[in-house]
Amino acid sequence: MLNTSLIEHLQQRFTDFFSSHTTIHYSEAVQGGDINQAFMVDTSKGRFFVKLNAAMFGLDMFEKEARGLIYLADTGALKVPRPLFDGKFHQQIFLVIEFVDHGEPAGDFWEDFGEGMAKLHYNSHELFGFAYNNFIGRFPQSNAQHASWSGFYAAERILPLTIKANEKGLLEKEHVEAAESICGRLEDIFPGERPALLHGDLWNGNFICGANGHVAIFDPAVYYGNREMDMGMSLLFGGFDQKFYASYQYHFPLAAGWKKRAELCQLYPLLVHLLLFGGHYRRQVMDVLKKYS
Repeated sequence: MLNTSLIEHLQQRFTDFFSSHTTIHYSEAVQGGDINQAFMVDTSKGRFFVKLNAAMFGLDMFEKEARGLIYLADTGALKVPRPLFDGKFHQQIFLVIEFVDHGEPAGDFWEDFGEGMAKLHYNSHELFGFAYNNFIGRFPQSNAQHASWSGFYAAERILPLTIKANEKGLLEKEHVEAAESICGRLEDIFPGERPALLHGDLWNGNFICGANGHVAIFDPAVYYGNREMDMGMSLLFGGFDQKFYASYQYHFPLAAGWKKRAELCQLYPLLVHLLLFGGHYRRQVMDVLKKYS
């Protein structure tokens, strides 16, 4: 349950947002991942989802998340919970978003999800990257823009994270050299495609089935990139139902061999997890570097 002082602060923020007096009736903890505390708050204006984080105080993580949610929602491709407001209170940052009730999957849940991701990826831009940097989970994500996917993936994803892992003693110099070798050949490995708007952190923990039986996606790390990044990420922690991939392929076919490139797409999130958590991610990163170098 949220403490009294935070509830009073949120009530005032709700009141300001709705331009009408709003009361919080009660709050309860809900599952919200490993990074943040999460709560459902029941108010006189309905139920909402609240995320809290003390460790990230002073950073704009939730502001960037809110902007990403709005950016995805505005495409109309998939259901995305709308943010109301974010802020800081007593050494904590918070984000308040629309609450999505859980439901049972409709018969075409996965097909609809695949079609929605295809529609999302149809949104394009002239450059790879994004207008501003953001976060993947709680890890800062650089989105400096590049004219080519190979240039972006090398300079903003693989090389800086591999070097950082080496500096922290998580990888050896030979692994940095392997990453450099891979990055020198990215243009030949990936087929040429226009930049696609990505969710950026598409795995089983970042979507739910809503009350209407269809998907809602959240916790984005948006940027314009190669769409194989989202698909590779979706395969990393167990994968999605095969109906999802079949539907996606029907609506926006991927270039031949995309599954063979999936591990190279997974190298970025694996490096992020290595830097955050260490452990067995070291072996997974090393395996990918060895395979492609």
